[in-house]
Amino acid sequence: MSCSSRSSGPRRGAGRAAFAARARAAALLVAAMLATAAAPTLAREAPPPVRAVVPEVRLAGQGRLTYFGLHVYDAQLFVPPGFEVRRFAEQPFGLELTYARRLDGKRIAERSRDEMARLGVGSEAQRERWMAAMTRLFPDVDAGRRLLGINLPGVGARFFADDKLLGDVDDPAFARAFFAIWLDERTSEPTLRGALLQSAR
Repeated sequence: MSCSSRSSGPRRGAGRAAFAARARAAALLVAAMLATAAAPTLAREAPPPVRAVVPEVRLAGQGRLTYFGLHVYDAQLFVPPGFEVRRFAEQPFGLELTYARRLDGKRIAERSRDEMARLGVGSEAQRERWMAAMTRLFPDVDAGRRLLGINLPGVGARFFADDKLLGDVDDPAFARAFFAIWLDERTSEPTLRGALLQSAR
């Protein structure tokens, strides 16, 4: 009897460990399935506002931004033939973000300003003016909402939400600073930059 009791303890412990391992694996599988189901479907064709201003536009690449494992948005870059990232401010292109969660428009503007400051583009006075313009234009977003920015060389940037015009910022320096957040080689998200530029040329 004593032998039986000593041998059954490890078996029960091993059984509980195996069950816990299976439960963890199942939970991870369900989480992965839910994440896949929640991911938005991205169009490979450029949005109409981009096609209207960028000749022979095509998708250069796309990538996902996550923050501490949370899916923030998916990004797509639409460019003309012969696009050169080193001269991005001199060329028309479109960058569209498809958000995966609710975010406040002012917070989007603040993060954009902070990224510009980190890159050292523009003076503090310029960034405050740009912050005011972005706060005025950028709406609050929910999961699935698309924000599109179009670079207009020598003019500035034009913004859309779900293909509806939000407005323009008529300042080429602003456009260069804003799109540098994703396209400058010093970006805080080099993996996303690489994905966006995968087929840029």
